[in-house]
Amino acid sequence: MDFDFDRIIDRRGTASVKWARYGADILPMWVADMDFAAPPAAAAAMRARLDHEIFGYTVAPESLREAIVATVARDFAWTIRAEDIVFLHGVVPGFNMAARALAAPGDGLLLQTPIYHPMLAVPGDCGLRLVEAPLEQAQGGWGFDPARFAAAARDSRVFLLCNPHNPCGRVFTRAELAQMAEACLAAGTWIVSDEIHADLAFSGHRHVPIASLAPEIAARTITLMSAGKTYNIAGLNLGWAIIPDPALRARFDAARAGMVARTTMLSQAATEAVLRDGLAWRGAMLRYVEANRDHLAAAVRTRLPGVSMVLPEATYLAWLDCRGIDTGGALPGAWLRDHAAVALNEGLDFGAPGRGFARLNFGCPRAVLEDGLRRIEAALRHA
Repeated sequence: MDFDFDRIIDRRGTASVKWARYGADILPMWVADMDFAAPPAAAAAMRARLDHEIFGYTVAPESLREAIVATVARDFAWTIRAEDIVFLHGVVPGFNMAARALAAPGDGLLLQTPIYHPMLAVPGDCGLRLVEAPLEQAQGGWGFDPARFAAAARDSRVFLLCNPHNPCGRVFTRAELAQMAEACLAAGTWIVSDEIHADLAFSGHRHVPIASLAPEIAARTITLMSAGKTYNIAGLNLGWAIIPDPALRARFDAARAGMVARTTMLSQAATEAVLRDGLAWRGAMLRYVEANRDHLAAAVRTRLPGVSMVLPEATYLAWLDCRGIDTGGALPGAWLRDHAAVALNEGLDFGAPGRGFARLNFGCPRAVLEDGLRRIEAALRHA
């Protein structure tokens, strides 16, 4: 089946967060949702459910649990059970509830900054201390210092992992994950792993769930996943936690009691449909988005003086180093919005190590990406 990722779909007037924030003259390339039509299976499943005409309370069907178990086994060679799955209204509520379940006020929460900004809000929201083990750029890639990480783990009750990493685009290797897990086990630190971009790894990279490394690691880990990013159905707000240890699962359930109710019938139907029938769409989308990544990287090298980037190994997000641009003291995201009419995420929103960077979403038709590149190129020529 052919899928037309070049088709431009007008999203203005649809209450889209991405397209509603800025005026019509600003090209939005910021928040992490793609400008592609969702897999046909998603809409077909929701239409079929609407034909029933009664929309009462629902529970997640066993068939959805079975689809998740099969997907995790197929994509990550990880065997889980249906009862290990706890349904949520997204990954962000999941890691907030996990932090409340596992840590007491004043405990440390470990983050590898720069990092997805809702994670940075967790310490303040939950009364915890932020403990940082920043990623470091060396030899053209992003990595971490194991000794520094281990010291930070000893000062933390919970490690909130982002893998694949947002915004840096790293897919951590099995060996790197083992180093993190060993440090956490030695320190008695719980692991909460946001793996929402797990299905968005590019050629030459394969996602490894940290909990899949060993049973003793799984017993100390809450893994958070969703089909929302990969299949562009994030607005349906369905995610899940995988918690193999029954005691840990009960602890997590207790923390969410009364706050997170049932997920919706339409989100359940769409999620099951894309997991079962969306594989061809996902493969075509990944090839298209990887080509977008390479087009962007070539443009950064040849057309955008003062900008550089490390090639992301996953996600449809580029972490642009804009420290070579003379912005007159302005942050790069604000400067690009004002001078290029392109809206990116401000790097500083991802923590202090993000100062001088901006995050660009290249999950869009090639013509839209090129429009953004031309705008930035023109602004840099006149800087």
